Amino acid sequence: MNTAFLLMAQYGAKAIIPIEDVCRDYFSHLSPTKLVQKIGAGEIPIPLVRMEDSQKCAKGVHLVDLAQYLDARAEAARKELNALIS
Repeated sequence: MNTAFLLMAQYGAKAIIPIEDVCRDYFSHLSPTKLVQKIGAGEIPIPLVRMEDSQKCAKGVHLVDLAQYLDARAEAARKELNALIS
């Protein structure tokens, strides 16, 4: 399964997914502001795309970067499961 293709279908083939949408769909326990803070602090390793140099500009995540993050989290979960059942 290709995560990037699934995300393209989910987000209507957008290259940059607005931070509000990423937050709603994958980080619902955080507000968009808190998600941006955690990304900025390096706690969540996803590159944040800013549309301009302004702090108040639109922010988003590139579709491929989100796909790689989700794939890495899934791989970590698989390793954790394998360690438990081995």
